[in-house]
Amino acid sequence: MDEIVKAALKKWPNVPHCYDWLALDARGDWYMRDERIQAAGPFPQVKGSRITHDKLKDFIQRNYLADEHGAWFFQNGPQRVYVELEATPWIYGVQRQGQEWLVHTHTGTPAKDVKQVLLDEQGRLFLETELGLGIVHTLDMSAAADAVESGHWVPQDVASGELPGRYGYVLQPKKPAEPRARA
Repeated sequence: MDEIVKAALKKWPNVPHCYDWLALDARGDWYMRDERIQAAGPFPQVKGSRITHDKLKDFIQRNYLADEHGAWFFQNGPQRVYVELEATPWIYGVQRQGQEWLVHTHTGTPAKDVKQVLLDEQGRLFLETELGLGIVHTLDMSAAADAVESGHWVPQDVASGELPGRYGYVLQPKKPAEPRARA
């Protein structure tokens, strides 16, 4: 987390959390979802405005974390902005280097240990690493297929609906219900 973000948290510790305004698709792209987009439909059917500004994307990615319930968020200064996920909290890129396969997240963080490889009913490939579960980026499926065909990775079948519960992440974080006033 950036030092400026840590300082803002200390200065303003009680800023309300933000929900439904930021999303991450299965290709690692970030989307802003204003009220008009939210009213037009749920993510990912209606994605919103893709964030293309490199410095903003870098700032989001440096301050991308999970809470104790497995809901992922971007710590934007003193405000926690929860992220809707299309598939998983991580989008993994895969590159072959000789007889090895290098894996990194959409944030640029290298993953050093592929613990498990999963294939869902839609043919999507997921990797469990020391960082957590992520879907393989569609542009990197050729390199991932080489890892499977060579026997380096052996996928196990999985139902995609089981993944959030099994790996402890939340696809659509929701604002907690307000306590009801007593009459």
